[in-house]
Amino acid sequence: MLRLDRIDMRIKRFRSYEWKTVRNWVISRDNGCDLGVQGYEIHGDLRIHHITPITLDDVVHGTERLFDLDNLITTTLRTHNAIHYGDDSLLPKVVIERTRGDTKLW
Repeated sequence: MLRLDRIDMRIKRFRSYEWKTVRNWVISRDNGCDLGVQGYEIHGDLRIHHITPITLDDVVHGTERLFDLDNLITTTLRTHNAIHYGDDSLLPKVVIERTRGDTKLW
């Protein structure tokens, strides 16, 4: 069972100036797009996802993994849930733009 002081530390860590600065940098780097993919701009609730999962100890101790820019990506809440809960139906569908002659076999 988690101790309340560790939960409080987690809440404080994600409200810190350091986290907010990193979060804003990631959103800017990804142009506010889901998974950083152009054309999938996020116009509502977004999340910063840790690609390699972090642990509670990472949060409590403020380890480098928590703020590693190479381990962070912007996602929508739906994409974030699809990643964590394995529901592909939540992921955005890729629309392939049709071009003249694209039905030719060779």
